[in-house]
Amino acid sequence: MPGVTEVFVRVALDQPIPTLFDYRYSFADLPQVGQLVQVPFGRRSVTGLICEVTRHSEVPLERLRAVEAHCSDCPPLSPAWIALTAFAADYYQRPLGEVALPALPQALRDATRWGRLLAVEIHYRITALGREALPEVLPARAQALRRLAEALCHSGALALPAARALHPKATATLGDWCAAGWVEQQSGALDTVAEIRPDDGIAPALNHEQQQALEAIAGASGFVPFLLHGVTGSGKTEVYLHALAALMAADASAQALVMVPEINLTPQFEAAFRARFASLPGEAIVTLHSGLAEGERARNWLAAHLGRARIVLGTRLAVLASLPGLALIVVDEEHEAAYKQQEGLRYSARDLAVWRAKQLGIPVVLGSATPSLESWWQAEQGRYTRLTLARRAVTDAVLPSVRLVDLDHEKRRGRPMVEGLTMPLLSALKERLERGEQSLIFLNRRGYAPVLSCDACGWVAGCPRCSAYVVLHKPERMMRCHHCGWESKIPSACPECGNVDIAPLGRGTQRVEEALAGALPGARILRIDADSTRRKGSAQALFSDVHAGQVDVLVGTQMIAKGHDFQRVTLVGVLNADTALFSHDFRASERLFAQLMQVSGRAGRGGLASEVLIQTRYARHPLYDALGRHDYPGFARSTLAERRQAHLPPFVYQALLRAEARTLEQALAFLHNAAAGLDALPGGERVTRYDPVPLTIVKVMHVHRAQLLIESASRAVLQHVLHAWQAHLRGLKGALRWSVEVDPLDI
Repeated sequence: MPGVTEVFVRVALDQPIPTLFDYRYSFADLPQVGQLVQVPFGRRSVTGLICEVTRHSEVPLERLRAVEAHCSDCPPLSPAWIALTAFAADYYQRPLGEVALPALPQALRDATRWGRLLAVEIHYRITALGREALPEVLPARAQALRRLAEALCHSGALALPAARALHPKATATLGDWCAAGWVEQQSGALDTVAEIRPDDGIAPALNHEQQQALEAIAGASGFVPFLLHGVTGSGKTEVYLHALAALMAADASAQALVMVPEINLTPQFEAAFRARFASLPGEAIVTLHSGLAEGERARNWLAAHLGRARIVLGTRLAVLASLPGLALIVVDEEHEAAYKQQEGLRYSARDLAVWRAKQLGIPVVLGSATPSLESWWQAEQGRYTRLTLARRAVTDAVLPSVRLVDLDHEKRRGRPMVEGLTMPLLSALKERLERGEQSLIFLNRRGYAPVLSCDACGWVAGCPRCSAYVVLHKPERMMRCHHCGWESKIPSACPECGNVDIAPLGRGTQRVEEALAGALPGARILRIDADSTRRKGSAQALFSDVHAGQVDVLVGTQMIAKGHDFQRVTLVGVLNADTALFSHDFRASERLFAQLMQVSGRAGRGGLASEVLIQTRYARHPLYDALGRHDYPGFARSTLAERRQAHLPPFVYQALLRAEARTLEQALAFLHNAAAGLDALPGGERVTRYDPVPLTIVKVMHVHRAQLLIESASRAVLQHVLHAWQAHLRGLKGALRWSVEVDPLDI
């Protein structure tokens, strides 16, 4: 056809095949690398990413199929972004398409929605009448409504996705306010960039340590990895905000990526960013995480891709967002295991953030009160620049004192316990109630009890699909497996012997909540865990109640242990921490120390004297000794010495081959064959290989699981061997699934 030039494109597809696929491209406009296309694959049409454009193909022309459609609404992804996903695919041993395509929102992977991607969005502006009326008519306790009204007052225009982030029923509420004449609706795109105005949210003055950290970050030229080690409450977030303000003021098109480990931390960060940068338009600050509706996630991703979003706040998936003007990356709570993806592409978002910063030649800030030992070691070696915030930002706020309650001592003295709560802890809780202060009880085990058993015959309630016990959930009168989700009603008698006197063993957050309600009559007790926050927006609402002072005692799991600025909490009680002291996992002590320091840091942030009580049977354990001194450097020094002696990370590099099959014998047979292939590889002798073993929870959903660990003192050697091993693994037969995980966290 005249005017049509046929060329060939090599396309990455979301398929477990380590190759690009050749297609004919016969459209009038020339193809571009980074462009999304719709192509035939088998009997289906799928979305792919053009990675190469060529005039020649090694595939016979009669076998080549043609590109069916191309996406013109979305500008091509940049070569830098493709290089990022290619590095991730290469390092984590996955095909490029299995990395690049899942990193995009679903709307971009659905060709039927391409024509609507850049549809005109709706924005809201407050009217003069609304500025007068809203502060008067909104109830004082309606926190979400007031946040929405404040955002309208402080922003020139508020996009609907941003409004929904502030209030779950924003669409209906804004419709009512429009009808009342308080708000007006507008259509059209917001300005791409905006200047930071002097009347933005007032920034508090920094102390000397914070100012030094800010000057180092703002003055960095090129790639500089910073480890911002600040005690809890030292004002790391304020350093981030000042660094972002300096970046935004210096470059009108610069973008920043701020990462947090969990979705429930995004609302308070977003609120702080919007308050500080009130002059930025609504879509200049966006969030990216798996909790967003698909449409909202697509809009936010496009705002980042088009350069309209100046600040992108997200969880681990945001590290693969397209940000053409990226000039600064912040990874808050960098030690968190949540930054490691545990399904599909098993990547570390923190490590990819550092690689991306190096690729682009920009600073990256890793912040934590308890850095990962890998990051701490990098700083010890001088590869990272360490910045220290050794004291709390609030002038009269000091770190809480730590007191150990020796459970064996309490037992010897004959002191009674109330469902695992000692008298010293209960007395401390009553004192805070009398003073009108808040307390926090930390127990990293949800449900009512971890085990339901029969004393008569020894029966224990187990999951029929997993090799694990089921957890008793008393309020729902259900038993639930936390591995596969299987549920059953609580039996009225033992199914083995008929004994009606079956009883729960151990304690979860539900049982502790019940015990506190009985021990502290009249106290307002709130539980926050994965069970109480299942509905969308429920976690944000519960945390708002805590911040508003409507809670006396907060009971929760690790969801409450980090990132939250509870101004009224002066007591933290820790239950059942000892179980991690003697775990088979060599990282268990590191995780426990981080958890305890983080949850301890929720106390005393408002300047009131505070205390942490830890119930333990091992009061002389070195970990508790270091915790009592708030001595993370000392803990890191001793733990790194143990790791070096035992040849464990960060002194070696590891990879894990997992196999899943219908029987354990099948899984282990596959791993033994894989081990034989590894031993026969040239260079295979340069890695240490361990024998295949079953996982601790060997069966999940009727699937049996086993693993094979290999390691090397050289990352390059390990990568070379893994690449050579892949061909052998793909050639092995068997009705099972297998995967390779590089730098595993759970072994």
